[in-house]
Amino acid sequence: MSKFGELIDVDIPVLLDFFTEWNEESTTMHPVLRDVAAALGDKAKVIKIDVDKNKELAEALRVKGLPTLIIYKNGEMKWRHSGEQDANTLIGIIKDYL
Repeated sequence: MSKFGELIDVDIPVLLDFFTEWNEESTTMHPVLRDVAAALGDKAKVIKIDVDKNKELAEALRVKGLPTLIIYKNGEMKWRHSGEQDANTLIGIIKDYL
């Protein structure tokens, strides 16, 4: 989990996408997140976390629904949402934390 701390303790927004390959809503978000990452470039990070491979982290963050999207900045959770979002909405939310 110390690696997780290093990932989120940065001064740019970090969007985490908790997903599984077998969840249809999760896989629907993949191209959306690619668009978000492309639009924001190095101003923000987009990190996809497979819940099946990171059960401990998902449990620690109480990830129940998929996909679960969380934005961190400077190690602090700023925003959280379960379910799909469109790229423009996500970009707007992330820009609030730039």
